[in-house]
Amino acid sequence: MNKIYTIFIFVIITTTISTVFASEKTIYKIDIKKEIGSTTWLYIQKGFEEAQTKKPDFILIHMNTYGGEVVYADSIRTKILNSKIPVYVFVDNNAASAGALIAIACDKIFMRPGGNIGAATVVNETGAQMPDKYQSYMRAKMRATAEAHGKDTIINGNDTTIRWKRDPLIAEAMVDDRTVIPGIIDSGKTLTFTAQEAIKYHYCEGLASSVEDVVQKNLNIDDYQIVSYSPSAWADIKGFLMSSVIQGILIMIIIGGIYFELQTPGLGFPSIAAITAAVLYFAPLYMDGLAANWEILIFVIGLILVALEVFVIPGFGIAGISGITLIIVGLTLSMLNNVDFNFEPVKRGDAGKALLTVMSGLFLGFGLIIYLSSKIGTKGIFGKMALKTTLENADGYIGVSMTEKKLVGKKGIAFTVLRLSGKVQIEGKVYDAVSEDGFIEKGTEVEVIRYETGQVYVVKNQNTTNS
Repeated sequence: MNKIYTIFIFVIITTTISTVFASEKTIYKIDIKKEIGSTTWLYIQKGFEEAQTKKPDFILIHMNTYGGEVVYADSIRTKILNSKIPVYVFVDNNAASAGALIAIACDKIFMRPGGNIGAATVVNETGAQMPDKYQSYMRAKMRATAEAHGKDTIINGNDTTIRWKRDPLIAEAMVDDRTVIPGIIDSGKTLTFTAQEAIKYHYCEGLASSVEDVVQKNLNIDDYQIVSYSPSAWADIKGFLMSSVIQGILIMIIIGGIYFELQTPGLGFPSIAAITAAVLYFAPLYMDGLAANWEILIFVIGLILVALEVFVIPGFGIAGISGITLIIVGLTLSMLNNVDFNFEPVKRGDAGKALLTVMSGLFLGFGLIIYLSSKIGTKGIFGKMALKTTLENADGYIGVSMTEKKLVGKKGIAFTVLRLSGKVQIEGKVYDAVSEDGFIEKGTEVEVIRYETGQVYVVKNQNTTNS
């Protein structure tokens, strides 16, 4: 009887302990507090991978951003929409432009009082609005992201209303200033919500002053632990090097370095710059699993073919064209998420983006070549890249006169015996000469057959010999 009682007590205690620990919620937090780009995309990728091992109840993105590159924002958006773990976002002041697209993709949005979300018009580096084809793409992305959350069925008495959880037209108005929503936005204005407005129009689930407020006051969770993703220094470096802008600059340096190295003898600064840029270009891609050995080999073979075309094969033909093609292919393929020769994992549009980055770098590289070529020999650092010394006669530099070249075909006599070399007299002037007929006696008529390296070459006059 005592044994059964002991087992019963043990089961109760074990169940109680399991229940207590099971009630604790795990929250995995990822910060997006900088411009949306390759680095933030890397944070999301690594953060979501780590979250899979932690098995949290939900992922919380702590956001404060003015936007960034749409390409990376779209990748982050897709990652969130496809996540099996619920994803919430706390907008800690700003979710502008690309940040708005990411926020709308999340299952729940919480905002700090005084925060803002919206203003997702596509602009260029100077802040000028891009053409409508870019806006059209962003409008569709924003609408599709809002639609992905589906609709709510609201029953009020005998009335049933079905409405979007997040109105797609509101998402579109955050991009297009021509979109009119009565009572919300007029034509000619791009929509940006304050925190209170976002709550009113169902683009925010609640206000919070901190992450803890989101968890405790809005989600009513008292027993929880927050696990934060902590990016390494290497993640920041890799994210920086994988930026499309930096990759374009590295390609530009590779092309420029190769060109200037081919113009100068030996190995110097241009080759060092090109090799360094190539290492910085391929290293993060290789370590991230994007660039494979065969893709790097294609790039190297391309360089070898270009070198053969320049130094060995005359003219410019198949080797040169093939080399340039392989260089472009190697640089492009290294940016794609293919597995060896399987390109199924490559997302639609990634190949075009990679090729655009490479071609932009190439054109910028050629532009740099033209610019630097015009600067070589002028003032500053470029003044040391060309020979500017003047060789003056007063300093002992004597040029070789080309007057003797006019003597070719003229006749004269051997002024001295030519034991291969000697002197000849032509039209009253004496010149140093070399015989190409062997020994020539003094007084023998001679004819000048060529003039090379400052030296007259003669043979016996054939007419004299025959007589």
